[in-house]
Amino acid sequence: MNSIILKPGREKSLIRKHPWVFSGAIQRLEGSPEPGETVSVLSADRKFLGYGAYSPNSQITVRIWTWDRDEEIGPAFFRCKIKQAVRLRDELAIPSQTDAYRLIFSESDSIPGLIADRFGEYLVCQFSSAGAEYWKPDIVQALKESVPCKGIYERSDLGVRKKEGLRDSTGLLWGDKPPEELRISEAGRLFGINIAGGHKTGHYLDQRENHSLVQEYASGRTMLDCFSYTGGFSIAAMKGNASHVSLADSSAPALALAAQNAALNGFPESVYTLIEVDIFKLLRTYRDDNKTFDMVVLDPPKFVESKNQLEKGARAYKDINMLGIKILNPGGLLFTFSCSGHMEDMLFQKIVADAALDTGRELRIVRWLTQAPDHPVASGFPESKYLKGLMAIAT
Repeated sequence: MNSIILKPGREKSLIRKHPWVFSGAIQRLEGSPEPGETVSVLSADRKFLGYGAYSPNSQITVRIWTWDRDEEIGPAFFRCKIKQAVRLRDELAIPSQTDAYRLIFSESDSIPGLIADRFGEYLVCQFSSAGAEYWKPDIVQALKESVPCKGIYERSDLGVRKKEGLRDSTGLLWGDKPPEELRISEAGRLFGINIAGGHKTGHYLDQRENHSLVQEYASGRTMLDCFSYTGGFSIAAMKGNASHVSLADSSAPALALAAQNAALNGFPESVYTLIEVDIFKLLRTYRDDNKTFDMVVLDPPKFVESKNQLEKGARAYKDINMLGIKILNPGGLLFTFSCSGHMEDMLFQKIVADAALDTGRELRIVRWLTQAPDHPVASGFPESKYLKGLMAIAT
């Protein structure tokens, strides 16, 4: 088999079960593997460390499939890992809570580069690495065999694929094409989603439990939902009997779908307002006009895409939290999030604390928030914990 030999001392992270081998850790390549082909990874003194997928175009040159020397990478491997992932979701009773959830979460389910989301009777997949792409036919076959569904659709339109030397790929992989609007149920909240054209795979599944938390505290409160997209937090607040909800987003199509979702759940237009706007401009206007709310949700897109953007992104997170805190009524609730993997929990907490300090307000953090349990975090791979958030009370 083709082999990757590491530089002396560079095996430590793999011994701790971190599944990435960076190009700078590699001493030499033995053989001529194709992109995505399996290679063995050896220490400088040729001790076996794992089998992984080779990606010559990426800074992450190898993503480990298995640490077991006796485990063969092939169709049976993917059937086994997919069945394990399905069993985990069943053990967590997630299918009893919702018919839309993450079925395969990449490295955390031992299939690096594969995301598979379930939306009712359809699966949506993203193949983001050379290894997942190489084994795509076998992965699709294993999904067909392991997960009863009507169709499997691909949404591999990801910027990260360029780093792997891959082009975007979307469309039907197997079975029936999903309808243009598919209806899902999230803990009793109904949503119409567009698998082919929506963000990511069609819906933000990672926020399901945080939606429920907002619903729990919404009764009688006014709420501003910033970056509302199709209304995940807003529908939850309406379900929780909020007195009024304002949905703010820069996307008119997303707001139109949010209005459809409100109607789907039986809410009249009188209980919510749609605002198509630049969020920073809206918050500054509300600050200047002394307009306030009982709850503010800040769930922006990534402000930090890479380590060299961390300082700039931190400033953006501080700015938006300052504005959000400023328009909270005394006793108001702030739900603030970062989905940037390079933003660590304690840094995010510090940014929010500094934002509160600069506004002259005091926050009491009452919950640390993260992604739903169908997005598990592998103990040796902290990067899989990407979503962090805070629930705080303003005084």
